[in-house]
Amino acid sequence: MEKKKLVFAADHAGFRLKDFLADHFRSEGFDVTDLGTDSEQSCDYPVFAEKLADYILDGKAELGILCCGTGIGMSMAANKVPGIRAAACSDTFSAKYTRLHNDANVLCLGARVVGEGLAAELAEIFVSTGFEGGKHARRVGLISDIEKRKGKKK
Repeated sequence: MEKKKLVFAADHAGFRLKDFLADHFRSEGFDVTDLGTDSEQSCDYPVFAEKLADYILDGKAELGILCCGTGIGMSMAANKVPGIRAAACSDTFSAKYTRLHNDANVLCLGARVVGEGLAAELAEIFVSTGFEGGKHARRVGLISDIEKRKGKKK
């Protein structure tokens, strides 16, 4: 597996899963950055989603993994940042095809939805799968076009 630069972040519900996954990828020789949170003390997931999204858009990492209770809140927040394509996945097919067809750059996992073993499998699939391009590149381009036309809405 190609050793990409990875960035991780989580809220309090995803803290333990984030630490587990970051350690897993470090042990595999990946360049891993952990943007927090650093405890199970209650915090706001949108803060960490935006921090991770900005880190990727600044070119400091190629792919990101966000963890919260379900993965859904993190994906909703991260997808508000133009240029981020975040997907909440809990099965291997979705983890593969969100990279292959959608060129997702952020995987969102729910610590209350998937266990550590499945989360590691999903993350490995996500990190090791490339973008297929072709007709899918045109479709991803259409997503970017929507972002440009609509801009940030309040």
